[in-house]
Amino acid sequence: MTSTLPSTRLPSPRPFRTHRSLDAITAPLVDLARGSASLIVCEPGRFERDGRIQELPRYLFIGAEGGEKPMRIGIFAGLHGDEPAASFALLRFVRLLEENPEIARGYCLFLYPVCNPTGFVDNTRHNRNGKDLNREFWRNSVQPEVRILQSELWSHAFHGLISLHTDDTSDGLYGYAHGPLLTEHLLRPALAAASRLLPRNQGEVIDGFRARDSIIREGYEGVLRAPPGVRPRPFEIILETPHHTPHYLQEAALTVALSSVLEEYRKFIAHAQNL
Repeated sequence: MTSTLPSTRLPSPRPFRTHRSLDAITAPLVDLARGSASLIVCEPGRFERDGRIQELPRYLFIGAEGGEKPMRIGIFAGLHGDEPAASFALLRFVRLLEENPEIARGYCLFLYPVCNPTGFVDNTRHNRNGKDLNREFWRNSVQPEVRILQSELWSHAFHGLISLHTDDTSDGLYGYAHGPLLTEHLLRPALAAASRLLPRNQGEVIDGFRARDSIIREGYEGVLRAPPGVRPRPFEIILETPHHTPHYLQEAALTVALSSVLEEYRKFIAHAQNL
């Protein structure tokens, strides 16, 4: 199967306000789900902050049957609230799936477009408690957003995790490859596909870590990852776009990269089943 690219008629850049509404993401997804046979709006994760109930939205996209058991992939965006292009990229990706459902054949995709809802609304990297959520995982965090997501990571036993981010210190695309060696083989073509829209960061050091061909194998402590000790380890990919480039290009690049990862992983599973 050939990756399906987003329309070449890209929209004008979307203006982002200092403060934004969660409805900017959730309302279009709810509208899509009403007419969809594949997209399901799940009960959001709820927690209290500032005397108000906050919601962490969750969705499920069920692809057509494509093997013995569906492959469970978790896709996460918006852990840093000042990276809205990542959240809107996941919305764009769902629209692409509705137009080209073959991309999701054989998959159950668990979608978390805004993992830091108060940060998204406030346009801040941290949540309203002043915490960088992507340094809190599996460290006995009391942050409710992290606890909700850790519960998801435990209960769904994902075959793969993909996190979407933007980096305001990078002038190009790059990615982190964690978990089995397979991860790098999935990430490499995804970055190649996305580089048709944005340049790649070819530095030997990226984000403070050694890099090769725009891929980092190390990483920060406390980032969103599979539960410690879980076996087999899922593939774990973090995709990063250059934050200061036009948002619509970042969205398109992440959408292409996601499509590529799903295509390549499907090929790997099909090959493994034939061995």
